[in-house]
Amino acid sequence: MFVPHSHDAADSIDDALEASREGVRALKVSLFLLLGTTILQFVVVLLSGSVALLADTVHNFSDALTAVPLWIAFILGRRVATRRYTYGFGRAEDLAGLFIIAVVALSAIVAAWQSIERFINPQPLHNLWWVVAAGFIGFLGNEAVAIYRIRVGQKIGSAALVADGVHARMDGFTSLAVLLGAFGAMVGFPLADPIVGLLISVAIVVLLWGTVRSIGRRLMDGIEPGLVHTVEDALAETPGVRGVERVQLRWVGHRLQGNATITLDDVSLEVADTVAAAASSHVRSTVRNLDDFVIRPQSASGSSATAQLAS
Repeated sequence: MFVPHSHDAADSIDDALEASREGVRALKVSLFLLLGTTILQFVVVLLSGSVALLADTVHNFSDALTAVPLWIAFILGRRVATRRYTYGFGRAEDLAGLFIIAVVALSAIVAAWQSIERFINPQPLHNLWWVVAAGFIGFLGNEAVAIYRIRVGQKIGSAALVADGVHARMDGFTSLAVLLGAFGAMVGFPLADPIVGLLISVAIVVLLWGTVRSIGRRLMDGIEPGLVHTVEDALAETPGVRGVERVQLRWVGHRLQGNATITLDDVSLEVADTVAAAASSHVRSTVRNLDDFVIRPQSASGSSATAQLAS
């Protein structure tokens, strides 16, 4: 529920340009929504002096800024391949994910530093009911952004956008944690505020580890096993295919590339081409965000390839 990571091929967009447009649209909407939430929270920080709310506000602001490198990455991903970058510029999206990790880590450090400083130099809190209201505002704003980012990210197959949505969802729950600090101060325990600030910092670090694994897996050409099984099943269901020897897939940004080796009976080159074309069509209709996919047929006797088809 909190860290969705699957990419349902049936829900994917098969056109790369349309997928990029969907991603940019999601980033625009979430950027302005989170900035609005952050501004409202910062006004309450000035009125109340709550360090827990300040920590939450800083993190919400950093989360809003992560939309900028992703925005740039989606635009770069539209560029055609060159002789230097023969696979295109889809990897810019994963590099943007690294920037997101750095920004989130910095926000955790800032939040922890502010909380520790408040332990050393306690300050009175004011307008605590406004702090409560700001916590709810932060939760609602982040949850709206999380739902939108995750839905679009899964639709277009963008791990970075899904990770950004998960950040927003966890930020929403840390916004609710601000309420604990406010209620603690109301009942005569002002240290509850910096304690909650430190807890928010810890929550950010825990979330960051999951994001590091997700982005790192993409950079290492890691793939969801379910996608491999889907492609294998699509190949095996194609008439004329006796077996599937190997399937390789990798994400390049939010698009898929790969190749496969299939086994056929001892048939002519023309028949092998026909079967390979049918297999390619079946795979493409099943995994709609697939770009380059090379199918290499080979005879059941293990002899050299009878044909090769790039789709």
